[in-house]
Amino acid sequence: MADIEQSAVKRKRRAFLSTEKAMILNMYHAMRNADSSASKGDILKAVASSLGVHWASVHRIVKEKNDSGELKSPKKLKQRLSIVDTIDNFTKCAIRNIVHNFFAQNEIPTLDKILKKISDDGTLGVIKRTTLHKILKKIGFKFCKRSRNSLLLDRDDIFFWRRNYLRAIKNARNNHQKIYYLDETWVNEGHTTSKAWVDTTVKSRRDAFINGLTTGLKTPSGKGKRLLITHIGSEDGFVEGGLNMFESKKQGDYHKEMNAEEFENWFREVLNMLDDNSVIVMDNASYHSRKIERIPTAKSKKQDICNWLREKNISCNAEMLKRELLNIVKNHRQRYDACIIDEMAKSQNKTVLRLPPYHCELNPIELVWAQVKGNVASHMKTHKMAELKIVLKESIQYIDAEKWKKCIKHVKEIVEPKMDAMDRNVEAMTERFIINVGNDSSDSTESDDDDDML
Repeated sequence: MADIEQSAVKRKRRAFLSTEKAMILNMYHAMRNADSSASKGDILKAVASSLGVHWASVHRIVKEKNDSGELKSPKKLKQRLSIVDTIDNFTKCAIRNIVHNFFAQNEIPTLDKILKKISDDGTLGVIKRTTLHKILKKIGFKFCKRSRNSLLLDRDDIFFWRRNYLRAIKNARNNHQKIYYLDETWVNEGHTTSKAWVDTTVKSRRDAFINGLTTGLKTPSGKGKRLLITHIGSEDGFVEGGLNMFESKKQGDYHKEMNAEEFENWFREVLNMLDDNSVIVMDNASYHSRKIERIPTAKSKKQDICNWLREKNISCNAEMLKRELLNIVKNHRQRYDACIIDEMAKSQNKTVLRLPPYHCELNPIELVWAQVKGNVASHMKTHKMAELKIVLKESIQYIDAEKWKKCIKHVKEIVEPKMDAMDRNVEAMTERFIINVGNDSSDSTESDDDDDML
């Protein structure tokens, strides 16, 4: 029995589902009925040894049944959002712009310098140093090392995506195609202006009452509920009938609350409102990019990969290793990697042009959203959802074709040329660009990790 106890003690304790508890309890009763002379402790240890659990776990399950009369599964813990997931895409785009502004000035972008710019901006909130490091990696920056020279660069895939986008949008304009800009945003019930006139002579409520005055504007108690909005527009203004909005039920990045099926249904209706042979600019959010069919990945089972290849009449051998099969999939992936909405647009002689990840500044509708939100902030009074929906629709109508043209002109004549110049500038200074972050010594070695470098 001592051996049983020793082996049971080494077992790892864990939580059990109600079905597992029932099985353990049934074995306990079966052993007890089979040997009525055995002590309770001996039976607990025998059950534990047979099932590979701790004897104390068996004891707790028996006690739980005796005390409450039922066996319950453990409560599911709420999944905590990563700190990076709570930061919206607008902030991530702003951080990208800050880094590229350093590039444009041929200045070294360190974490401390970037944090200072964020602090000076005042609209991006407070971001910790470690969080900024995670955000930079999340939005596609990598820290390249070349002997003692190092350089903070966009990943190659993002660089090529950006270069291809700039060429594609230029070609669309040269071909006189109508360009529409699509995007989602959000507005909170408590959205209001950050500054307002304040009567500094009013010191208290009593003072205001005596002089027949007020204490000023009432400040919203919090952000309140969030309204998610999807819309599309061009140099002619917002597309009439293209507005889609609904109340948010979650916190964090609003992109995670969108649904691919609902977006596709909305997009199908909007396509009928757009000009023929037009281009639709949008980001690469997951609900914009649902594939027509699922292509095998490293997470797929080997048999599933083989079946997929055979369905496509692609030669493969069951004796091949999974890695070899995935390489075959990679070579044929482009033929089957189409997105649903891309094909929907193509069927109506329209083209979807996707923005590079975290390059929202290339979408003029972001500037339009800023004007819409500014108008909402200046007209909200009760800060209730019903009022917000009305004010939002009025604010969208306020943005006419002339305002849209100014936003598009800004992106076309300032943002795009600036981004092109930045890429060329970074390429020109790659070999001589040095970033010393965290360690100013010229003795830094290849073994320095990213945190020290940044």
